Amino acid sequence: MKNADAPWSSFDPIAYVDHNYRVLQAEDAEILNIVRDHFGGHFRNRGFEPVYGIDVGAGANLYPALSMMPWCDEITLFEHASANVEYLRSQVDSYADYWDKFWDALRAHQAYNSLDLDPRERFRKVVKVERGNIFELAAFGGPWSVGTMFFVAESMTTSHQEFDLGVACFMRALAPGAPFVAAFMEHSQGYHVGEEFFPACDVGESEVRASLEPFVGDFKVERLKSAAGVRDGYSGMILAYGWRQNPDADIPTA
Repeated sequence: MKNADAPWSSFDPIAYVDHNYRVLQAEDAEILNIVRDHFGGHFRNRGFEPVYGIDVGAGANLYPALSMMPWCDEITLFEHASANVEYLRSQVDSYADYWDKFWDALRAHQAYNSLDLDPRERFRKVVKVERGNIFELAAFGGPWSVGTMFFVAESMTTSHQEFDLGVACFMRALAPGAPFVAAFMEHSQGYHVGEEFFPACDVGESEVRASLEPFVGDFKVERLKSAAGVRDGYSGMILAYGWRQNPDADIPTA
């Protein structure tokens, strides 16, 4: 199933949040530990230039934005499904209490904990929501100074060509030197959200690495140690993080 054929208009963000984010699962705690070290280390000695962040395919997940929030003057939550866009917009003014535990996990890093800020006030100030298609991301501006893409490129299509294109569109949206984090479901066979089934592309560490290599120099690809299993139909989670390089890399065609 190609991305354009998936039932995105029927995506249920409340069912998705209820299943994935009402409690802090072991996989997300492990991801947050890596993300806070990566971003906290990068931005610890930041200068005074404006920092623009983007979360590509934000869905109904706020914690990638929370991980960038202290360092950014503006964060774009970029999302295609209309119900997810509505959910994200409903969270901007004052996000739900269940996101507090994700912010608390980030604050375990001194770079976050030392910041004197009200997280909801900061979120309201810097976050905006844009509806769009990942394959048309270049039309929405950029380059962005920092970026995240969590469970998107492999969770929107069965096509390896579209997977590679999605990763490429994300990476090309970032400025040279921008730190990034991207998360992937390993060997996913597709997934249900509410009553609807959504496609997935079967990828492992080698496919993730190959999709990123044209765009980066210093980066890591790690399989998470946590294996509680948030749903059926996949074998693990993969996290890739590093810094954008090689601004002349070509975008593959689908």
